[in-house]
Amino acid sequence: MSIEAFVNQAKLYLEKNGGNILSAVIILLIGYLLIKLTMRLTNKALEKSRINVSAHSLIKTILKFGLYTVLFIICASKLNIDTTSIIAVLGTAGLALSLAVKDTLGNLAGGLIVLFTKPFNVGDFIETDGVSGTVTEISFFYTRLNTIDNKRIFIPNGEVTNAQIINYSAEEQRRLDLDFSISYDDDFRKAEALIAKIIEDHPHTLSEPAPIIRVTEHGPNAIIIAMRVWVKSEHYWDLYYDMLELVKESFDKNGITIPNVIYVTEGKS
Repeated sequence: MSIEAFVNQAKLYLEKNGGNILSAVIILLIGYLLIKLTMRLTNKALEKSRINVSAHSLIKTILKFGLYTVLFIICASKLNIDTTSIIAVLGTAGLALSLAVKDTLGNLAGGLIVLFTKPFNVGDFIETDGVSGTVTEISFFYTRLNTIDNKRIFIPNGEVTNAQIINYSAEEQRRLDLDFSISYDDDFRKAEALIAKIIEDHPHTLSEPAPIIRVTEHGPNAIIIAMRVWVKSEHYWDLYYDMLELVKESFDKNGITIPNVIYVTEGKS
């Protein structure tokens, strides 16, 4: 096609569709301004919301893509372009892409669920899918934990949302449960009193709810005394180790024997 023929066809097209082109340009400009305003209002709304900051960028990206897609289709329709085929192509491409990145999308969906429902936050100590540690990062695709011995674990968010989650940091207080064994020859009332004194003197134990110290089992070769005491979550492990050490020291000083507890199962020794 010669340049002259192309120019003539262009003139004919403009004469026939000039009004539609002008309308499409006006719609494009107005739509652009409305999208800018919408994104500005969305940004302010997200800043005031309780939605995790990590999700803000994704929400804005998805919203902006959707708005511009709608604007493009409206403008194309105004120019008498067949939008049915465009929508069909977009739908097919979206389906093919979703099948190709199914696992990634599952992790992304899991990340959004974690960010919106907040079963845990950065800094919480959790247990999930057989591992435990302190949450150091929540991204769209992975949750990162640091274990007690400082291993770094990345768990796909798709697995996190389908697994049982135990959040040890969610509540301000936790109950410490420990069992101590003593010999049948020893005075269990004296042993209970010694444990009670340690609880009373320890700075991390809470008086409310009241501690419980009771005999819970007559074992094969020992009496089992259960101790249940409440403690602030941040002091849990300090109290755990202190109680084990302090009770052992107190029992030794007061002649309370801690026997070797051997449980016998039927058919086994």
